[in-house]
Amino acid sequence: MIKDITLGQYLPGESVLHKSDPRIKILLTTLLMVVIFLIDSYLGFIALSAFLLIVILVSNIPLKYTLKGLKPVMFIVAFTVVINAFTTKGTPILDIGMFHVTYEGLEISILMAFRLFLLIIGASLMTLTTTPISLTDGLEKLMSPFKKLGLPAHEIAMMMSIALRFIPTLLEETDKIMKAQAARGAEFDTGSLVQRAKSFVPVLVPLFISAFRRADELATAMEARCYRGSKGRTRMKQLKLSAVDLKISAVTLIFLTGLLILQYI
Repeated sequence: MIKDITLGQYLPGESVLHKSDPRIKILLTTLLMVVIFLIDSYLGFIALSAFLLIVILVSNIPLKYTLKGLKPVMFIVAFTVVINAFTTKGTPILDIGMFHVTYEGLEISILMAFRLFLLIIGASLMTLTTTPISLTDGLEKLMSPFKKLGLPAHEIAMMMSIALRFIPTLLEETDKIMKAQAARGAEFDTGSLVQRAKSFVPVLVPLFISAFRRADELATAMEARCYRGSKGRTRMKQLKLSAVDLKISAVTLIFLTGLLILQYI
């Protein structure tokens, strides 16, 4: 399940989304997440799902690979559905002893599952089509106006991109440690919930040691390359908006605006 997490990973490609400006992708992804929280109808979520499906096809990223990122959150979704279905008051559909499944609770659960799935797919598409360096440059450019207020835009962008970059690395390391522990007789899928939680303690200790070691190696490598933050730093590739970026922005804004108009008017 750990290897199924796609957030933070990058898949090389030559699609329009891969070549588009990272600033546009960051802004549109943020706007998409806001709209996802504002929509609360089946028609709206179906329209958003169709839109994201088109984006996946345009990006040339395999649909199966994109949907694979939903597996790790299935437990959270199932837990949320059960809690809302049994605790929300309203019109009863099914009575199971002291528990009552209501129509309102079931509807809230389905919409919440839709919302969570769309959020993960939207965020994953941004990282899958944007290199960590481009993501850093885009974040820094977007936050550069706040430098006058003393905000360390470059440092914040660098920290965020490093965190995203090392998500797949740490997940791969976790998978290796779990396989090594399983080969020594450790069991992660049996026993009660408390026993399963205790079985992960031998995994966390070497994982933290590995994370600190990688952080130290990264700091040493950056110092060896005379990294001194944003001071005097130049870029080989300058970010420039193209006609394709403007078209992507226009299409996305028109769609999301129309969706909100239909939702509230």
